[in-house]
Amino acid sequence: MPGIDESLLEAMRLPGARGALVVDWISGLALGAVGEAPGGDAEATAAETAELARQAMESSTLAPAVDGAGSAGKDRPAEDLILTSADSYHLLRFVVTTFDSTVFLYLWLDRADGNLALARIRLADMADRLVLG
Repeated sequence: MPGIDESLLEAMRLPGARGALVVDWISGLALGAVGEAPGGDAEATAAETAELARQAMESSTLAPAVDGAGSAGKDRPAEDLILTSADSYHLLRFVVTTFDSTVFLYLWLDRADGNLALARIRLADMADRLVLG
């Protein structure tokens, strides 16, 4: 099972990959980074994408709780987020863990060279296999 560094390197092998991060969406800290970051600053990218992830995960409209008690348990209400811009895709894939599940994989993908469907499938597989710790 791959750790953070191995998962990030695997993400960078995707066609069109420009950069990848593993981020804690509670703190906004990058746990690992490889490649480029939009704006040139991986820490700023981690903080900004963490804010987006936090908004999605805490939204009762976008990610309603799985059970009536307001707790999603092991099954997260949101699996991933995709943001498109004129020249790139930004993918955030939430990682489900046995403890607090506050981590996501972020991939910055060039729109001209990348394959969004393939990247989404591979990122989901990486998130399922990622070992933290």
